[in-house]
Amino acid sequence: MNATDARLTALDYAIIALTIATAAIHLTLVFPSALFILNGLGYLALLAALYLPIPGLPFDRDRMRWTLIGYTAFTLIAWLFTGSRIPIAYVDKTIEAALIVLLVLKGGRS
Repeated sequence: MNATDARLTALDYAIIALTIATAAIHLTLVFPSALFILNGLGYLALLAALYLPIPGLPFDRDRMRWTLIGYTAFTLIAWLFTGSRIPIAYVDKTIEAALIVLLVLKGGRS
């Protein structure tokens, strides 16, 4: 997204909502676990890099989108091996899977 393409679509709003939702879950799930806090902050930082007009950002938006996809996939896969099997975890993993799908769809439309 550049300065001339500043309008957000419904897909963008869905990506933003899902990213904030998973970040909020990670920030509050096992507070004050440093790992969960850092994971939640990572989601928020990548979301900011993807959508905010940050001057001098060394990456293009497409690369940021792929970085968020990888970060989300890594989080989901790590949970498969080490995560707790509690209800909120399943909700969060569903959110993360949907986020990956929407980010891939966004790439197809770019």
